[in-house]
Amino acid sequence: MSNRVVQGRMVTPEKLAELVEGESVLEAESIADADRDCPECGGDVITVGYMPSVTEFVNGYKCQECEWSADDREE
Repeated sequence: MSNRVVQGRMVTPEKLAELVEGESVLEAESIADADRDCPECGGDVITVGYMPSVTEFVNGYKCQECEWSADDREE
């Protein structure tokens, strides 16, 4: 598993998924570069796939520099 620095702290894939989701998750995949810039500050965005429940898989996105995060759920 790959750890990354997010807002000055080293995070695991599980911790990154928790930052995006706002609560604990069941499982998380490795962190990857999202190949996009943050819409708020222009910083680098990373992505992590995770399961918040046994019936759902979500791709989460988090800026490495600021508080911005999002997921691929349809609104």
